[in-house]
This record gives sequence, structure tokens and C-alpha cells, in this order.
Amino acid sequence: MELARITSKGQMTIPRKIRLAAQLKEGDVVSFAVENDRVVFRKLPTTQDPYLSGLHETMTEWMTAEDNEAWRDL
Repeated sequence: MELARITSKGQMTIPRKIRLAAQLKEGDVVSFAVENDRVVFRKLPTTQDPYLSGLHETMTEWMTAEDNEAWRDL
């Protein structure tokens, strides 16, 4: 089991072991669903869906070189 803490802005970092196991990488888009008492997230294939590809282009919150450097080892 891996743990993560949610920030005051509702953000969290997916632990490295989980990212590796799920083959998640920078730029991937995930969906979230609530199933009973669980939150489930899934990696979505962005290249197959034009809407998701466009959505990815709007997710630039942490896209600067400085941000990439600060978050690289998480």
C-alpha cells in the first residue's frame, strides 16, 4: 500500500511505485470515478479521442521548466 496526502488545493502526488506499475507518465490523462467507498482512476488513451487530446492541451498548470525540475523526482 502506498500513501499520499491531499493538499489544501485538493492535489496529491501519485507515488512513484504506483506511477511505474500503472505505466503513467507526464501528459497522461486519467479519469476518476467513485465506486461505493473507493475512488478509482484510470489512464485514458489520449491519442484515440480528439476531445481528450484537446483537453490535455489545456492542462498547462505545471508545464514550465522550473515546475518540471521541482517535480521531477516525485
